[in-house]
Amino acid sequence: MNTAHAAAGLEQTTALPESVSGFFNRCCVAFQEWRQRGRSQAELCSLSERGLMDIGVTRGEIE
Repeated sequence: MNTAHAAAGLEQTTALPESVSGFFNRCCVAFQEWRQRGRSQAELCSLSERGLMDIGVTRGEIE
């Protein structure tokens, strides 16, 4: 009976770090996507009006 309780406790302890790990992984992915959007926005802002017209974007649509 003690073994069953120990095994059950082990399952709960390993599930918690996996959920914490998953949370941090999602945060990391979200941060990377946020940084990529910032780089894309900066690159679009650096284009001339003609360059923006070529791709069909106006300055007001960049954000």
